[in-house]
Amino acid sequence: MRTYAGIPEENATPENSKVMLVTVPYDGTSTWGKGADKGPELFLDASENMELYDIETGTEPYLNGVYMAGEITEKSSPEAMTEAVYQKTKELINNYEDKIFTLFGGEHSVSIGSIRAVGEKYENLTVLQLDAHTDLRPDFHGSTSNHACAVFEASQKHNLVQVGIRSMDVEEMQYVPKGQCFWAHEIATNPNWIDDVVAKVSGNVYITIDLDAFDPSIAPSTGTPEPGGLAWYPTLELLKKVFEKCNVVAFDIVELMDSPMAKPTAFLAAKLYYKMLAYNFTTKK
Repeated sequence: MRTYAGIPEENATPENSKVMLVTVPYDGTSTWGKGADKGPELFLDASENMELYDIETGTEPYLNGVYMAGEITEKSSPEAMTEAVYQKTKELINNYEDKIFTLFGGEHSVSIGSIRAVGEKYENLTVLQLDAHTDLRPDFHGSTSNHACAVFEASQKHNLVQVGIRSMDVEEMQYVPKGQCFWAHEIATNPNWIDDVVAKVSGNVYITIDLDAFDPSIAPSTGTPEPGGLAWYPTLELLKKVFEKCNVVAFDIVELMDSPMAKPTAFLAAKLYYKMLAYNFTTKK
């Protein structure tokens, strides 16, 4: 049985796990760098080479168990993929209410279905998006399930907070949540940006992280890397404070791309996922 981080099988069963992990190797709508469909496998391979003791929290998060809850392979159309992710997410969060739902993509369009399902179950949902791009187009290339539309639906239904944005089309500006988009160029000159973000996040939270939110100097292997991105430790500080303040019910990480430079980004993604588990379990009251 394949497990996250190569952890023992007794920490990877539905009965003994507090985390569900779904993978979606989909790359059907990306328009420049291709290879995000290889992201889940790269992520899992990197996770098997991590040390499983988290120094910062003094814990071993894997002991809480990570259940590999399935791979979604629907590729016939963007809409069919979104529906498959939606149905799988809905099934899992309804059957395993005591577990946190996590997803690893794939391109960012894979988040549309999971956010939809989580939003139907949890009231007062905040969607916290870490990303280089706004992803707020109502449709793109004839589809509402395009990667460029990843959080448009969320912006219409939930409290959307965007962090690290530094690239967009002018048509998206009308959909940017007023006072809740933290542009990368403003973050660079605002020493209080983390607390400012946390003040906008409340209630139940879904965190969606496009790896191009990070500066390409530390995460080069994404579909559309943009200069001027987030750094590692400030991002961890932000995530830790969100886990401390709110009820994080789900999170995803997307846009890890296969390339000759894939390993550093894959390892960053694996460490990021593990750090988020550490914060989840050490901040629960």
